[in-house]
Amino acid sequence: MAKKIMVVDDDPIIVKYIVNILTDNKYETFTASDGVEAFEALKTQKPDMITLDLQMNEEWGPQFYRRLAKEDEFKEIPIVVISGLAGRHLSIRKAVGYLAKPFDPNDLIDIVKKTIGNP
Repeated sequence: MAKKIMVVDDDPIIVKYIVNILTDNKYETFTASDGVEAFEALKTQKPDMITLDLQMNEEWGPQFYRRLAKEDEFKEIPIVVISGLAGRHLSIRKAVGYLAKPFDPNDLIDIVKKTIGNP
């Protein structure tokens, strides 16, 4: 069974870019456009990893992460922060990786493979 990654970002171009990178490397994906939608998606699907933008319309990444961290079922899911904001490494201290937009696709795949292994 392939590893599943949830992509949380409000920019459809970035979402498509990340999904293409992950699916080209045989990972399954599902998406959410903000923290509210992401939390709802967790009710039906449990990802092996989450890529998380910090600045989104409805609920920002750090708000979503704080809610996620309070849930025993989800708090151990590894998070990769992908953001254009400065100081992004300060927002979610337990993140397994941080990528600044724009980023090299190989950097994302390296973090994914080191964290959850091959698909």
